[in-house]
Amino acid sequence: MVYLKIRMPTMNPPLLRALPRPSRAAKTTRQTAPQPHLPGVQHSVGVATLRLAQQAAALLHHPLRLRILSALQEPDSATGVARRMNLPRQTVNYHVRQLARARLLSRAGRRMRRRMVEQCYVATAQGYVLSPELLGNLAADPARVQDALSAAYLQSLASRMQSELADVSERAAQAGKRLATLSISTELRFVSAEQRAAFTAELQSAILHAVQKHSAPFVAPPETAEAGSGGAAAAGRAYRLVLGCYPLPPAGSKDTGNSARVPEPPRAN
Repeated sequence: MVYLKIRMPTMNPPLLRALPRPSRAAKTTRQTAPQPHLPGVQHSVGVATLRLAQQAAALLHHPLRLRILSALQEPDSATGVARRMNLPRQTVNYHVRQLARARLLSRAGRRMRRRMVEQCYVATAQGYVLSPELLGNLAADPARVQDALSAAYLQSLASRMQSELADVSERAAQAGKRLATLSISTELRFVSAEQRAAFTAELQSAILHAVQKHSAPFVAPPETAEAGSGGAAAAGRAYRLVLGCYPLPPAGSKDTGNSARVPEPPRAN
């Protein structure tokens, strides 16, 4: 939070009393210029993927920062967030500065409150995803899983999809283009293993039929490829299709509570 001391010019008492006091309607919020594109954060009204280790560390360093980032989905100052959370202003202000330094918060103008100027901030996105790239060689890789029917293979596919999607999304944002994607999500039930197997076989057949009918070859045929090129890429934009199916967790098993007391950082004497 930025504090500015406003000094009135020296004048005679009768003239000072004659000046009208500003009304609440006259107090306006001065908006700052839009923030430029920042590397490592996809500026979006939806989801931002954190691909820098410094940002992930700044976000997960203290559990209070998750609550502050959630509270700043709408512009507010550190003082306003502290008031809503019933926490010390110095504590919230410290974490807000750290989140802003990590570019998880952007400036959202200033406002006057009790003759003081408050700097407002807003979250750079409505939701955040930690990129698997943050784990380096420890990131899940489907090439290291032999059983293609295992949950580990499906999780590895999801990890690779998340990493690739973050990469192409950032490239599209930098180019000012809209990314073409396809998402299908549904829930279903099987009463027997035979029913699940029949569904799997028919779904595989339908997908292969649709791929052969409506897509171009992914690799150029040998007779059209240049000499020595091997498996050269064919014409057109390459896409990846991933389809997974897994049992749903039991209802109510996801922990959404946040009742634990949040520790405060040490204060300077």
